[in-house]
Amino acid sequence: QVHLVESGGGLVQAGGSLRLSCAASGSIFSIDAMAWYRQASGKQRELVARLTSGGITNYADSVKGRFTISRDDAKNTVSLHMNSLKPEDTAVYYCNSDGRYTRTDYFNSWGQGTQVTVSS
Repeated sequence: QVHLVESGGGLVQAGGSLRLSCAASGSIFSIDAMAWYRQASGKQRELVARLTSGGITNYADSVKGRFTISRDDAKNTVSLHMNSLKPEDTAVYYCNSDGRYTRTDYFNSWGQGTQVTVSS
């Protein structure tokens, strides 16, 4: 089983910055991709940013140019640097990872979520 633990959420004023971190632990053979999703109150969970082992990134249009995702494969961690935060960025942010326990067994795991609140 692979566990993901997020940290770094909190309250920030509009225009400010936050950095979220997520560490994966457990039985990991390889990690294919790590990503951040978010879910605002009353809305569906949405992809914020995703980074594959090959270095391919995907960002939601709403965060392009403001958020940056990065990975440390040696430590199985992923970070999300969030700049120029807006009140509409307020949500619970979830870390997600998919990869393999062994050469043939796959996993897809979620963290418990961390709250980000941006005040106007």
